[in-house]
Amino acid sequence: MTLLDALLFSAGYNAAVVALGCAAFGLAAGALGCFVLLRGRALIADAAAHATLPGVAGAFILAALVGWDVRSLPLLLAGAAATAALAVLLVNALAAGGRIRDDAAMALMLSIGFGIGVVLMSVVQSLPVGGQAGLKSFILGQAAGMSAADAQFVGMLAVLALLLVGVLFRPLAALCFDRGFAAAVGLPVRALDLALLGLMLAVTVAGLRAVGLILVVALMVIPAATARLVTERLEVMVPIAASVGAVSAWFGAALSATLPDLPTGATITLVACALFLAALLFAPRRGALAFAARQAMLSLTVARDHALRAAFEAAERAPEATHSWAELGGGAGWSRWPWWAGLPGASRRGARSVPAWRWAGP
Repeated sequence: MTLLDALLFSAGYNAAVVALGCAAFGLAAGALGCFVLLRGRALIADAAAHATLPGVAGAFILAALVGWDVRSLPLLLAGAAATAALAVLLVNALAAGGRIRDDAAMALMLSIGFGIGVVLMSVVQSLPVGGQAGLKSFILGQAAGMSAADAQFVGMLAVLALLLVGVLFRPLAALCFDRGFAAAVGLPVRALDLALLGLMLAVTVAGLRAVGLILVVALMVIPAATARLVTERLEVMVPIAASVGAVSAWFGAALSATLPDLPTGATITLVACALFLAALLFAPRRGALAFAARQAMLSLTVARDHALRAAFEAAERAPEATHSWAELGGGAGWSRWPWWAGLPGASRRGARSVPAWRWAGP
């Protein structure tokens, strides 16, 4: 199987369904990530993701005790959603009193949730049932191990979250940019905040099987940060972030299917990071190269202005004298390169207007 076969969905039915499910998740995660990033909820999303581990382990233990299917993905994801929602509520409760800062409350719940999850995972290993090894895939992700039904279930969750993002686009945009304005125009800001958290939890839970709880937040934050470098308009940022998330998940899943030794979640995240680095370098306004070009142009402008100023001052001191640009630059204490760089602009825009100025060349 080649990478092209995997990218064109011709590497087998199961591989195609897994790639499509991951792409649907990346699409929803990227779109929602814009609002999570602008609202400053990235860390609470990470806390919720780590808090899914005790829910997954607890659902497994419950299923083993009552005789249910311990490998049922809807049951495991329901347990993950329950404990993630509890973690978010506890973070809000701890921060509401003002005694604990928001970031401290998030870090506290992240640590507690993951610690409880690790303890419950050790309990799971001692149960006299099979299937314990599959739970480790929720930590780092194992999309290749999903069945077609699992991938379709994850894809449907992601598409549902994406549709809700589209319906709530305008209210969420008002909430993210100006909560006071949103409240003033009559929007239910508290309900919208809860809706955003609910969508974040849904996308987090949907991505557990694909990229794992450790990396699921990366696929919400990295595409949004990439789109933020490319544009400043939310209407453009959301489709770009959704596209980056979908392409990262699609290409990463295909690459992982081609090279089975590569973990799917980490590969998807690395592809997203590569796209982010490309935007960081080549973005038209916020990219590093564009910034360097603006700084170089500013240096040229400053050099030209100083060259003209030195020319005028020299002409006023000695109207009949002839000086070179190198002499003027040396007298002003400037290095040679800004003077040489500023010469073309200075010569065209101002040197000819200096009274009695005669340019003797460099």
